[in-house]
Amino acid sequence: MSNNNNSVHSIHEFDFNLICEYFANVERQGPGSPETTIKALSFIDNLTEESRIADLGCGTGGQTMVLAQHVPGKVTGLDLFPDFIHIFNRNAEQLGLQDRVKGLVGSMDNLPFEKESLDLIWSEGAIYNIGFERGLNEWKQYLKQGGYIAASEASWFTDERPDEITDFWMANYPEIDTIPNKVAQLQKAGYVPVATFIIPENCWTEHFYKPCSVAQENFLKKYAGNPTAEKLIAGQRYEESLYHKYKAFYGYAFYIGKKI
Repeated sequence: MSNNNNSVHSIHEFDFNLICEYFANVERQGPGSPETTIKALSFIDNLTEESRIADLGCGTGGQTMVLAQHVPGKVTGLDLFPDFIHIFNRNAEQLGLQDRVKGLVGSMDNLPFEKESLDLIWSEGAIYNIGFERGLNEWKQYLKQGGYIAASEASWFTDERPDEITDFWMANYPEIDTIPNKVAQLQKAGYVPVATFIIPENCWTEHFYKPCSVAQENFLKKYAGNPTAEKLIAGQRYEESLYHKYKAFYGYAFYIGKKI
């Protein structure tokens, strides 16, 4: 029985490692762009050299480095995957940001920060890991009064949409909702809804899917004949095909709130 458990465990670990390896080879682990990060940042004021900023679900830090280059203060990136954090810290060093940018391995549902110690919580395309509403509510205790949260989140653009895309999202992230409903959740959680905007299409096509297609080719070459690797890439490609087909109905929106 224990042997069986071990083999199951190693298969899961292998999947986990494969997923990490694939996403470690792209600068961004989700849709976004430097321009979008800077735009979201433009709604946030009062940041100084004393400010403390956390990027939750930072991945390898594509957006964190942009953030750090445009704000004063100290930035902590947090991600569950040690491989991502290793790359994150290497990137910070290469950019000469290591004195004020640090990556930590940690979980979104158990943050390593003091209560009311943060001026800004950032999370691009990652809050879904804990759930938008839960993240807003639980993370608020770590923000100072007047501190900000800025998160990009999968959102419906319309009230009605084709079944194929509804079914896909319901299976993967049932908490996807319309923008007015997300803004209402932000307000209900005790934030002033400062700004909301839909991230542009090029955040998906140019900045995410295009680099991914190169990474996919290399990955399939390296793991030729490996059913797990092939399944992973097939899933990524299916997701991309749905975006091209249904992008009028959904995408990411940035939500920026200020703690009252």
